Amino acid sequence: MVHHMVVLGAGGIARAVGLILAEWSKDPVQIYIGNRTLEKAKMVAKWIEEGTDRALEVRAFALSEGEPNKEMQQVFSQGDVLLDCLPGGLAPKMATYAREYNLHYVNLTEYVAETNEIIQLAKNAETGFVLQSGLAPGYIDLLAHHLYQEFCADHGVDKVERLEFKVGALTDHAVAPHYYGFTWSPVGVATEYLKEAEALREYKKVSLPSLSERARIIIDGIAYEEDLTSGGAADLPDALKGKVRQLDYKTLRHPGHYAWVQQQIEAVGKGKETIAALQQKMEQQIPHLENDQIVLYAAVTGRDAQGVLRRNERSNTIRPQQIGKHKVRAIQATTAAPMVEAAFMLLKSNTKGVVLQSMIKPKPFLNGHFVASVYGKLD
Repeated sequence: MVHHMVVLGAGGIARAVGLILAEWSKDPVQIYIGNRTLEKAKMVAKWIEEGTDRALEVRAFALSEGEPNKEMQQVFSQGDVLLDCLPGGLAPKMATYAREYNLHYVNLTEYVAETNEIIQLAKNAETGFVLQSGLAPGYIDLLAHHLYQEFCADHGVDKVERLEFKVGALTDHAVAPHYYGFTWSPVGVATEYLKEAEALREYKKVSLPSLSERARIIIDGIAYEEDLTSGGAADLPDALKGKVRQLDYKTLRHPGHYAWVQQQIEAVGKGKETIAALQQKMEQQIPHLENDQIVLYAAVTGRDAQGVLRRNERSNTIRPQQIGKHKVRAIQATTAAPMVEAAFMLLKSNTKGVVLQSMIKPKPFLNGHFVASVYGKLD
């Protein structure tokens, strides 16, 4: 049976999603690439076709700004899953299309307000809506949830002291004054630095200012800085309140970066346009780099049934990946693989309604075909 996979967007993540579908899918797929600029969609479609030895045609189509055009209607009517790689602000509109045309839906966005809007929209839907299924939010939340479940099962407890999980999309090298290089969306970076972070403190859900709990951490012998940022915790603060004393997601950076960011935020001041102003300031000084790495770390700390304090940790560093004939950046592969995994999970399970990250069984997903191909299998 052919699966009709509708990929929305023409950026780096959409490219990787399409290529992974084309190259790694065990089932036959028909891929559609939709974008507001048709030429960009055509370029991505051609890039995917050139990246695989498999005989398949990738069809490009134009997304209209207003009501769906005839081609959109045709594609949506044929589609099985809508994989939304567009900017997060457009997510509710794309989810509405999925609801109207009876498609499964998967997105990546860490934007909290848009996620809450889709949760309401997808109530009682006949298809499944997996939200925030990328890297962070996404993979890192499932890894953290797995560590929590494993710790409780191994030590005969149902509460832990701390659950921490962190991701850094980083360059191999870092130079003054910013100690950073863009490997993904500048607006995404600015947004996560300024919107509030959801966490658990004393078992209760709280909202904390981003960049308000900076610390140093050593992972695999290398020193990094970590700080609170928005979105990466997904729905774990809701799912684990009352069970975890302290839970938070932090973004990893090379030492020195956060002090520089704080100076930029103070320079632009607080206001409606702060995100755009910070993005502009960063883009004036920070270069874009193709070569990247993803550093991730998760740990659970708690007392076992005998009262002994214990800690379980996982870390991983992922480099650019060869997928078919193309080499893709680490951020592309690590974000796209969980999205594709979620899409096939929906097709196989015929799940209905909203699926948040805490609702997914962690270990089967983390060891799934697409995810394990990028991240490796869990022990």
